[in-house]
Amino acid sequence: MKKVAVVLAGCGVYDGAEINEAVLTLLALEKAGAEYQCFAPNIDQMHVINHLTGEQMNETRNVLVEAARIARGNIKDLTEAAVADFDALIVPGGFGAAKNLSDFAVKGPALTVQPDFLAFAKAMHKTEKPIGLICIAPAMSAAIFGDGVKCTIGTDAETAAAIESMGAEHVVCPVNEAIVDEANKLVTTPAYMLAGAVSEAAAGIEQCVQSVLDLSS
Repeated sequence: MKKVAVVLAGCGVYDGAEINEAVLTLLALEKAGAEYQCFAPNIDQMHVINHLTGEQMNETRNVLVEAARIARGNIKDLTEAAVADFDALIVPGGFGAAKNLSDFAVKGPALTVQPDFLAFAKAMHKTEKPIGLICIAPAMSAAIFGDGVKCTIGTDAETAAAIESMGAEHVVCPVNEAIVDEANKLVTTPAYMLAGAVSEAAAGIEQCVQSVLDLSS
């Protein structure tokens, strides 16, 4: 049975992992007969957003503690993730991917990636294990894979331009499909970069998950 590491960036679309995308990813993995273990970096969130009003809140939250809400407590510190234990890596989206796993939301093309996540993702790539990046998470593609990697965030021209300025090749992709860069073993899908409904996000995420599993040896 294939085992997949799923990295979460908190809990909530505006400051953490997109909850629907995270749950859909776990569901797709179970339906495909794969095992998974959730991880998150043990760091403070960039900030905390009130998801009712969209306003920033004057408090501090921990990415790992918040992500544990989605994983029902079954989650580990990202520093405990060992490449040898997994066949693949998948990262759901949400602004946490651009605020906590990286600083793309602030720095755009000059982004840096959170060190623990970058080290794990690069190690997975080096050992030729497939990676799935969902929604805005593909903004980190060039930092992980280098120049020429193919990925998608859907159809958003400004974000696509930022991705290309970092050295990646952006491919326009509908919400119900996924883009496969076979040379790099990277699979990306737009999810809520385009989705207007949970079912729309589910279609692309299921294809992304299956493609990742198909690429794993």
